[in-house]
Amino acid sequence: QQPSKAKVTMSDSEDYEYEYDESDQEAMDAGSGGGDEDASFEYTDDEDNQNNDEGEVALENAYYNAKGERDSGEIDEARETFESVVRMEVEQNKKEAGVATDDDDDDDAMDVEATTSKLLAPLKFHGPWSYKAVKQLVKLHLRSLNCDSAVKDYERLLRIASSPDAKISPNAVEKGVNNMLDRVASLINNSSGSSNSDASSQQEALAQSIYDLTLKAFHPTTGIAPNERLWFKTNLKYGQLLYEMNETAKLQLVIRDLLISSGQPTDILEGTTASSSSAMMTDSTSTGGTHVMEIAALQIQLYSRLKDTKKLRAAYHRAMSVRGGIPHPRTLALIQELGGKMHMSQRNFDEASQAFFQAFKSYDEAGDRSRLRCLKYLVMASMLHASSINPFDSHEARAHRDDPEIVAMTNLVQAFHNDDIKSFEKILNKNEGRIMDDEFVREHVADLLRTIRTQVIMRTIGPYTKIRLAKISKSLNGIPVEDVESLLVSLILDRKLNGRIDQVGGVLVKQAQGAADTGPASSDKNAGKQVDVGSVESRNTASIQRLVRALEHLTDAVANVGPKTSSFQQL
Repeated sequence: QQPSKAKVTMSDSEDYEYEYDESDQEAMDAGSGGGDEDASFEYTDDEDNQNNDEGEVALENAYYNAKGERDSGEIDEARETFESVVRMEVEQNKKEAGVATDDDDDDDAMDVEATTSKLLAPLKFHGPWSYKAVKQLVKLHLRSLNCDSAVKDYERLLRIASSPDAKISPNAVEKGVNNMLDRVASLINNSSGSSNSDASSQQEALAQSIYDLTLKAFHPTTGIAPNERLWFKTNLKYGQLLYEMNETAKLQLVIRDLLISSGQPTDILEGTTASSSSAMMTDSTSTGGTHVMEIAALQIQLYSRLKDTKKLRAAYHRAMSVRGGIPHPRTLALIQELGGKMHMSQRNFDEASQAFFQAFKSYDEAGDRSRLRCLKYLVMASMLHASSINPFDSHEARAHRDDPEIVAMTNLVQAFHNDDIKSFEKILNKNEGRIMDDEFVREHVADLLRTIRTQVIMRTIGPYTKIRLAKISKSLNGIPVEDVESLLVSLILDRKLNGRIDQVGGVLVKQAQGAADTGPASSDKNAGKQVDVGSVESRNTASIQRLVRALEHLTDAVANVGPKTSSFQQL
């Protein structure tokens, strides 16, 4: 029993000693040189870790204190506190690296007034807290429209991000840069309607400086932090911004850089051959095809604004010939929308309807409100095509038919299909649903009115062989008789109506298809000749001959200088 008792005693008393001795032994085996020295070394290391932790906590507290000052409206104090975060982290990192804090080798890193000539030098001793603090400083400068300070601090941000000391992940850098570029673009978009031209020009200069710095920093070959993917995306955003700023010359240079980087011909017309199109359809990788479509979207916008129909058509067909590309739905929608407008300008209303419908679906997939705009265009193209299919019969469009912006278009389509020209014109005149606020819609209002008036004319004259132009005018909501004549002439020339206009009597005389006008030649079925006296050419010739004869009679009457009554009777 005594050994057992001793064992229990030994166990209770030696557990602690065993653990202590084991750790001490491992330290000694590692060559630390003895228990006293090892204990002293471990104590010093723990002290350093504690100091590092305290420094990290101090940086975190200072950073969030600065954010609190910013949120409470103490902007100047917040700027100073953010700057103190940068100074604190630089001092800590220098101390940790054994560099004197008063070393002047990297004083330019702390200089906010650094020039762009130092862009190629990443900043040393700056860490993640410096990156966060400088990013907040850039946001504050943008909010207060302090353009010069925003550019200088954004340059500093890029230099910190490119430094290996900062240990910023590529994804974090890309996310931060993209957010900053979006902020700059929103400033330009918000100031587009401003009457202050000086402020707008300053913001445009700010945007161009920010984008130029970004492109230089991430250039695939010459940048301080080469990143081809970020450089390409930045160029696309820059091109879109230049388009919105109407800087077409600079936009063409951006497109040229993008085409060269993706290995495409810089002249859009060089890529329209059958072999190149076939190669693009079969050989494009997913990434390459996506890049082709994204660049084509910029080209289509540019050539659409420049009214260069030939290059616009080439860019559109290039984008549509790509197979394997996976662009963002908004990019695809933009291509289809501008393609639909191109078809509209060429009066290919059927193809325009299809393009607008695809654009509508892509915008809908992206959750973009532009889908309602494309739905309006789809409705307009369908009416101009005189299609009997209601665009709202599709389940994609049906979900939006009760939207306040679409209700007016729904009523317009209903009036169109019912040939209710009074309701149709009333909706347009009252600008219900702000239909007429869209410039593209206004451009085609005349075509819309002409289309529905043509439909009403054909319905009105259907039961008659002769009908007065005044009656047709009345059915068209009282438009001038001259406009009625113009519509009838167009129908006759387009061979949609077989008839002639008696301008003197103000009567439309319809003729049966192939019926004879006058003379036995037209009624001689055995002559072996098919005479189309109702053709446009014969009617025009007959009208000219009657006019010539009338002028001859009038000339003779004036020459005779006879009594006015007899002259008119002779005429």
